[in-house]
Amino acid sequence: MPRGLNKVLVGAQWGDEGKGKITDMLAREADVVVRYGGGNNAGHTVVVKDDKFELHLIPSGILQKNTICMIGNGVVVDLKVLVEEMEMLEDRGISLENFYLSKTAHLVLPYHRILDNLEEKRKADDKIGTTGRGIGPAYTDKVARRGLRVLDIFNESRFTEKLKKALEYHNAILHGVYGEDKISVDEIKAEILPLADKLAPYVTNTPYLLEKYRQDRKKIFFEGAQGSLLDIDFGTYPFVTSSNPGSGGVTSGTGFGPKYIDSVIGVAKAYLTRVGEGPFPTELHGSTGDLLRDKGREFGVTTGRPRRCGWLDLPALRYASIVNGFTELVLTKLDVLSGFDKLKVCTAYKINGEKTKNFPADLLDCDNVEPVYETLPGWNVDISGMRDIIELPENARCYLDIIENEVDLPISYISTGPERRECIRKPVRKGLFF
Repeated sequence: MPRGLNKVLVGAQWGDEGKGKITDMLAREADVVVRYGGGNNAGHTVVVKDDKFELHLIPSGILQKNTICMIGNGVVVDLKVLVEEMEMLEDRGISLENFYLSKTAHLVLPYHRILDNLEEKRKADDKIGTTGRGIGPAYTDKVARRGLRVLDIFNESRFTEKLKKALEYHNAILHGVYGEDKISVDEIKAEILPLADKLAPYVTNTPYLLEKYRQDRKKIFFEGAQGSLLDIDFGTYPFVTSSNPGSGGVTSGTGFGPKYIDSVIGVAKAYLTRVGEGPFPTELHGSTGDLLRDKGREFGVTTGRPRRCGWLDLPALRYASIVNGFTELVLTKLDVLSGFDKLKVCTAYKINGEKTKNFPADLLDCDNVEPVYETLPGWNVDISGMRDIIELPENARCYLDIIENEVDLPISYISTGPERRECIRKPVRKGLFF
């Protein structure tokens, strides 16, 4: 198989790295784009000329006319949200002819959303900071073997029987623990089953379809959601999501064998942001953080919450590269850093007085984590929309160099604005592109 046929795109930080734009951009050269994990707790914003599309479940490759788009089995799907998204795209002239949904993807049901919000409220100051979309409870049901899947909505008797068993468990918690009213089977059926007719043409056994595309030598692109530092195994636990958004989630989330993956692209913001609770060593409190937030329009696509902002953390980025096997980096929002007289980059930590370049397994277990910064000169040139690396001011190129040297990875693309065309394709050491 030729090098570079099948690629994975992974968020290298705490999500919100700008993966939607990069996926949309690279999908122009791909034949198939597949979402492999998470749910509608993620959001991708893609700007096409004067149109802005906010997508939460359907891969952003759907905006490419001839691209096949697929939601894999590793995604937990709120069918009501999915249908609303489908109808939004159709209303705006986007065809769903090449869209597919895995039969075995698990469902996010109304009681998952209720339980998610009740549990966050119960935790009070110890809350995780979830989106309240029911994603965690849906994954819990999946692992506990009481989940319902897409294929169940096409068999009413089976759907009813499985739903009864699930509600026996969840109603006991809703009523006994939280003092809430119980949910009826008929209530859930009335919301979910009418969606079956709309979804039926798009539902299929996706591993076989992916295998067909692989044998046909299609270029397959796997689109990650959230980010590596939110991974249930490798993230800042317990302030993480409930799935594996890293490259390891591709195989379990789609049924596509790891030996067929040719490269893994890490997407990182030129600075760092985080939504929700959890440790954030380079977080900025004050005017600099506020300026980054305002310039970068750092508000969650899914929740609208303001994102916490900080300087770029290279030990965290290096760690993400290790656990995902990145072959290259894409850097987004470099334009946001224009206008700063000086920039800081975290190159190491001091943990309990000892210097290390390693990202700790448990930041919460560290009594004192102090970022070790390198201060770099900024640039006052507006780089928005620049298309060639030689156009960038020297200090911006130096900023890229320190990232490449510290993480030991080539940067292949630099995003200089929200639109598709506002991007620099940087020459790299290896031929990693489609």
